[in-house]
Amino acid sequence: MSRETRDALRHEGAVDRLREVADLAADLLVTDFADPAAAPALAEAEVLLTHWGCPPLTGRALTAMPRLRAVVHAAGSVKHHVTDAVWERGIAVSSAAAANALPVAEYTLAVILLAGKRVLDSARAYRERRGRYPLLPYFAGHGNYRRVVGVVGASRTGRRVIELLRPFDFTVLVHDPYLDAADAARLGVRRVPLDELARRSDVVTIHAPELPETRHLFDARRLALLSDGATLVNTARGSLVDTEALVAQLASGRIHAVLDVTEPDTPPADSPLYRLPNVLLTPHIAGSLGGELGRMADHAAAEISRYARGRPFAHPVTAQELARTA
Repeated sequence: MSRETRDALRHEGAVDRLREVADLAADLLVTDFADPAAAPALAEAEVLLTHWGCPPLTGRALTAMPRLRAVVHAAGSVKHHVTDAVWERGIAVSSAAAANALPVAEYTLAVILLAGKRVLDSARAYRERRGRYPLLPYFAGHGNYRRVVGVVGASRTGRRVIELLRPFDFTVLVHDPYLDAADAARLGVRRVPLDELARRSDVVTIHAPELPETRHLFDARRLALLSDGATLVNTARGSLVDTEALVAQLASGRIHAVLDVTEPDTPPADSPLYRLPNVLLTPHIAGSLGGELGRMADHAAAEISRYARGRPFAHPVTAQELARTA
């Protein structure tokens, strides 16, 4: 993992929790599998604990780890470092994606509720007026009662968002090519085609994986289907939305957006996204931050404990699953 990540984990006491279940080389930080200083420990390693910043586990890297049997990732996606060579050697993989989905879903719920109240508009108008507002006429189109929320992707995060939305008076639409009617009924949602979801939703929240077929899932045509005043929330990957087309829609004032991810990851300094009044732009904060890293470390410690007892992982990752997930 990166040095920054290791230091954050130490701050949260995660290293101590991991030491309780494993013979942990806690003082060894590997940022390059070719580093000669790491070679002795890697040659003995049975389990790799990985996190953000892990280098790719190529065939060459794995040759230096003849005893390696498992990779436990204390974060979400393993696509950045788990290669085909891992699967070819039969190495088991676990991910804390389920733990990382929780703060993303919490962020999403918060911004959905704020979007319904038009908090950005209201706060700006109040700041400009600096006086009493006639609430009922000015805020006639605001509120969350009987609004329609469209969830794109019944992923771990998408399902957690659906769960968090249940106490509220929302109609929830879902689009996911892998969601069948029985599963949709269990979730208590309406399964609809993506274009219909875009047309009908007051808020559209994206929780689909980054795949070749999902690139620019919301392109100019689909963004144009959003109703006037709708809000697009993206906490998944920036590539799922055509940024140029989105900026054009936002510049017209027709729709709103909450963007925690963009393409590129950091918009250029002159991007309109920084200054448009109908955009809430955050720097990829929806996922685990601060104390939330401890949740993912606890998740990894539990998986390592299961491995030590000869039990299968509770949250395994397979090559087949990885082909269609984040």
